[in-house]
Amino acid sequence: MVSPSYTGTVDFDAKAGKPCQTWYQVYGDLKSGAIPVVTIHGGPGSTHDYLLSLVDLATAHSIPVVFYDQLGNGNSTHLPEKSGDEGTFWTEQLFLDELDNLLQHLGIQDNYAILGQSWGGMLAARHAARQPKGLKRLVLSDSPASIPLFVKAAKDELLTKLPPDIQDTIIRSEEAGTTDSQEYKDAVQVFYKRYLCRLDPWPAELLRSFDWMEKDHTVYLTMNGPSEFHIIGSLKNWTIEDEAHKINVPTLLLNGAYDEASDSTVKPLFKAIPKIKWYTFAESSHMPHWEEREKYMSLVSEFLTA
Repeated sequence: MVSPSYTGTVDFDAKAGKPCQTWYQVYGDLKSGAIPVVTIHGGPGSTHDYLLSLVDLATAHSIPVVFYDQLGNGNSTHLPEKSGDEGTFWTEQLFLDELDNLLQHLGIQDNYAILGQSWGGMLAARHAARQPKGLKRLVLSDSPASIPLFVKAAKDELLTKLPPDIQDTIIRSEEAGTTDSQEYKDAVQVFYKRYLCRLDPWPAELLRSFDWMEKDHTVYLTMNGPSEFHIIGSLKNWTIEDEAHKINVPTLLLNGAYDEASDSTVKPLFKAIPKIKWYTFAESSHMPHWEEREKYMSLVSEFLTA
């Protein structure tokens, strides 16, 4: 693994009752003249680790790449005391403000691209819909247009393809409120190995992000819920469908043929965003940046440097 050009933290006033910092890492030279891409990880409440294959954009394609851990996990400030505080603290706006703060700190707010993956793409889409002047290009990777669409697809299209005993365990646990049981976690893992990442074994970087979420699930449980398809947190009604048409930069929409962000969940983005291209990776689920790494980097680098 190549070493980062530099690592740092930026103070962020999150109104949390204590000082907060956002941790970030840069690969490549932000002053090289090439438009840097800021990567936004998913979750919410995951970490940058599972996106680290995107370092390829810097090493093989000379595109400066910025990674960061969103507030609440990884190397950024943890706030377990805010667990369950979904209405007033853990909001989409908090993370939009954090992104703006990071762009300003790095001095790239007038010239940058964004690659958002999963929840990161949802956040990126909202950011882009507000038409920031410095945003030049947008990559929405494995990101649904709405959570209701996402949950419907998971239950109607994906869960029904799992073995009957796995389906039974998931349904029974969710109805009984026993989603913290090992039986439920094991059943969810079957779903993940089919629709989240089909590689065996999983990349160490992906496991590292899951380890972080196991250690501190404050943000994930508060905003999302106990699993990718049982979403009962503050994001349960989230949608960008009514604002996607405002995204006015060239956009690349990506998903996998076996993605939990299935075609039906991303299609509204394709229909609404004026300047958009859509590519589906034939052998991938939710992690094409690992599952079809070379093809992914080729497509994204070509788009970002066009």
